Amino acid sequence: MEETIIQILARELERPEQHVRNIIALLDEGNTVPFIARYRKELHGGMDDQLIRQLAERLQYLRNLQQRRDEVRQSIENQGKLTDELSAAIDAAATLAEVEDLYRPYKQKRRTRATMAKEKGLEPLALLLFAQERDCPEPLAEAAKYIDPEKGVETAEDALRGASDIVAEQISDDADIRKALRELYWKKARLVSVAAAKEPADTVYRLYYEFSSPIFKTQGHQILAINRGEREEILKVSVDMDRDAALVAIRRAVVRPGSAAMDFVKAAAEDAYDRLIAPSLEREMRAALTDNADEGAIGQFALNLKPLLMQPPVKGFVTMGLDPGYRMGCKVAVVDPTGKVLDTTVVYPTHGERGKQEAIAKLSVLVKKHHVAHIAIGNGTASRETEQMAVELIRQVGGGVSYMMVNEAGASVYSASKLAAEEFPDFDVNLRSAVSIARRLQDPLAELVKIDPKSIGVGQYQHDMPQARLGEALDGVVEDCVNAVGVDVNTASAPLLTRVAGLNGTTAKNIVRYREENGPFTTRRQILKVPKLGPKAFEQCAGFLRVPESQSPLDNTAVHPESYAAAEKLLALCGCDMDDVKAGRLPDLKARLEDYGLEKAAEACGVGVPTLLDVAGELMKPGRDPRDELPAPLLRTDVMEMKDLKPGMELKGTVRNVIDFGAFVDIGVHQDGLVHISQICNRFIKHPSEVLSVGDVVTVWVKEVDEKKKRISLTMRKDKL
Repeated sequence: MEETIIQILARELERPEQHVRNIIALLDEGNTVPFIARYRKELHGGMDDQLIRQLAERLQYLRNLQQRRDEVRQSIENQGKLTDELSAAIDAAATLAEVEDLYRPYKQKRRTRATMAKEKGLEPLALLLFAQERDCPEPLAEAAKYIDPEKGVETAEDALRGASDIVAEQISDDADIRKALRELYWKKARLVSVAAAKEPADTVYRLYYEFSSPIFKTQGHQILAINRGEREEILKVSVDMDRDAALVAIRRAVVRPGSAAMDFVKAAAEDAYDRLIAPSLEREMRAALTDNADEGAIGQFALNLKPLLMQPPVKGFVTMGLDPGYRMGCKVAVVDPTGKVLDTTVVYPTHGERGKQEAIAKLSVLVKKHHVAHIAIGNGTASRETEQMAVELIRQVGGGVSYMMVNEAGASVYSASKLAAEEFPDFDVNLRSAVSIARRLQDPLAELVKIDPKSIGVGQYQHDMPQARLGEALDGVVEDCVNAVGVDVNTASAPLLTRVAGLNGTTAKNIVRYREENGPFTTRRQILKVPKLGPKAFEQCAGFLRVPESQSPLDNTAVHPESYAAAEKLLALCGCDMDDVKAGRLPDLKARLEDYGLEKAAEACGVGVPTLLDVAGELMKPGRDPRDELPAPLLRTDVMEMKDLKPGMELKGTVRNVIDFGAFVDIGVHQDGLVHISQICNRFIKHPSEVLSVGDVVTVWVKEVDEKKKRISLTMRKDKL
């Protein structure tokens, strides 16, 4: 059966079976996804982290499916009811739902109307009438034979009702009927929501007070909004299905025209649908819609998280972090280019004009004293007032300083965490968040890994998601980003090291403890001396850890130690050496390789072509940060207010969030503007993520401004003004 799983995965992912087989073997051996994606390309043809994770998830589902098939088959066999036909049907079931449908008639049930009817001895009557043979007797006359007051069957009608309950349950348990109705529901049923109150208030759910949509067309964000509205008892929700159409499908399957029991079976079929099947399918449809919506939202969350984590760092500058607030004031932290805290204070720019001027005077001293180049402002409460103060501050110090609004989601979570307390035991909780905001500008990835990804806030309805599944997906994104960038083993925090492939909380802390006790690492091999970090863990993590202090330039690249010999042979083939690597004199290395012949060079070096090209790329740019090649973040020196915006105005902005129906863009005013999906580009797109990612710097035009509702409508299409 394992071979069948391989075939299914190969077909679904459109990849050769051998590549799928290799990945499954690597995963089963305990290799991490980043390691497989980066250092085993020859075995899988260059599949990326995302595709390998998709394969791993689907593999788990198919293995669980097979396990459930075996359990169900065994259970039915133990009952002595397994036939060859049923066994083949179980093997052919493509989903867990189909397996459960087949198991339904054989499952131990709670006490039902049908089981009580069977206890009264009515099963033979039910089976006789349901069979609808040519010689089928008239139901009421036959039912009279089953009158037994001692068993609670007082009349023939009582017997018929009991027999009908048995037939109804049998119809409800029929796997083929359920499958046909399930397909019918997906095609024809509608999701309906109405206001729970007779005179509903104007809430965020007003769009769903009279809502009806075919379930196959209902958008994920609509389903999640409706679900939340229902939980808050503002909406009443149902699945509306044409009853007659459903009954036609059931009758076709169970009614034999011309039989004396036809009307009896017809009535039992209606009862089966109304009482058993329809409520069950409604629950199933709702659950399936929610699961699909959850998966879509989780996927979008992950998609948004990656560019946020991969935002280019603003390196090498002293940075001031401002965590705005009203009552408690604005918390301030100045950090040096490495993130070390130089100074902290609290100012009160929202406490009248005097408070603002005192704040500016105080911060001016800090800017001049520490040569602050950039100011990072959290985008939460009182951020607009803080931003205005920052602009005045920049003018007063004579320029030379720029600022950027920083997404502060999760900063308060971090500041109250055990980790923050360990990092800054002497700092007030609020000051810790100011440090976090400053560091987010300097190195978003290194700072954001300290926060639970669910708290970063680049999605919708994250608190409604299955938290374990959301956490798993987002952790995968964080892991992929950290390993794509690489980590300096001598400066990285334990939380950052924990995200490196092959490391865990214990080994990450042991690395930090080792360098504190023994000084900086000077070679990659030295990492093997870390307690509890064995050869397998080293194999997985080594390529992602950088040792800038090493004499060997290879230790500061993504070249894996297993490929060092290949790197040296490659240099020799091209008439170069390690000094050329250190000096950055190999910009044309790939061109030299191609002249030599890639296949020939790979064979000479003892590696595959993909590995050879990766090694060459690293030798050309040792110690490079892939984020440096991305567009720099948008730094500002002036501020605008909503009242300054006019329709047609052209602005530069940064994409803050991408959702199903559009994208929110920071244009330098307190309120982000919305670019509706229809306003993103001139061609039809199914989802904004086809065009936009979080962190993108885009040109937009103002379409409409509603100051009262604090809504800004933007377009990326000048022709739509």
